[in-house]
Amino acid sequence: MNSILTEQRQYTVSADAYGQRLDQVLVDLLPEFSRSRLQQWVKKGKVLLDGQAVKPKTKVTGGETIDVTIEQEQQGEWEAEDIPLNIVYEDDELLVINKHVGLVVHPAIGNRTGTLLNGLLYHCPELINVPRAGIVHRIDKETSGLLVVAKTLTAQTQLVEQLQRRAFDREYEAIVNAEMTGGGTIDQPIGRHPTQRVKMAVMKNPAAGKEAITHYRIKERFRQYTAVSVKLETGRTHQIRVHMAWIRYPLVGDPVYAGRLRLPPDCSEDLKTFLLNFQRQALHARKLGLEHPQTGQWLEWEAELPEDMMQLKTLLREYTEQA
Repeated sequence: MNSILTEQRQYTVSADAYGQRLDQVLVDLLPEFSRSRLQQWVKKGKVLLDGQAVKPKTKVTGGETIDVTIEQEQQGEWEAEDIPLNIVYEDDELLVINKHVGLVVHPAIGNRTGTLLNGLLYHCPELINVPRAGIVHRIDKETSGLLVVAKTLTAQTQLVEQLQRRAFDREYEAIVNAEMTGGGTIDQPIGRHPTQRVKMAVMKNPAAGKEAITHYRIKERFRQYTAVSVKLETGRTHQIRVHMAWIRYPLVGDPVYAGRLRLPPDCSEDLKTFLLNFQRQALHARKLGLEHPQTGQWLEWEAELPEDMMQLKTLLREYTEQA
């Protein structure tokens, strides 16, 4: 039987949360845990609102103190596997990984093994004592690039707090269909698609989604395509993919949000063949910056584009020069 680890955390309810249910507030404060688990803790008296045990549906007004006793089983149900990891930084508190395309971050139904989490447990067995083996944020399976992993409970708490106050600097590079005229900001709420549950979508009713803000600027222009640099202010599921598709600049190769593949009528056979075989979204988490959870020092890392995106850009340059 797995042992139970406990940790005490304290939060102050934001004035912006006025009128929200306690369990809704907890989801935002503790995104690494599921809503059902948070509700369980409330019902067991592990969550106190101004020192009092209350119900999950209790409404908050702002300014209250929330004390949470986190109960976390060791990650013993996951199997450690010898999976090659591209580690760009490591110390006693954190790891920074350059994730390759095709690597799932966290086990789920259909992906119980072969994930980043399994590889982390092999590389660093003590992560069995940290929720989600220290994974603080995720990158889609077919997106490459940088993500940070906390090696201790204290580091994870601090890094999650940075995420909540939007202190991470996360910059992506993407290649989009169509020629973009300029950069901008997309401020549109994102939620689960009302009919296609595997998809996310911009919500017409803001209350039906969560705040999502994406900043983008042109990095390189091609004929009928654009390379863009994208900065995230929030971190919703599929945020960049959803937002760019919403403004009608879907990511090249995106199997979910780009729709039917449109090939330029006069492109070379090499470019045509490459685009037909590019079966993932052209998206790479290029830059990551954060405060070190122990020292407070600002740290930054950059990861070059993976080979497939570099090759795509080369072919697009050649196509543009032929005009």
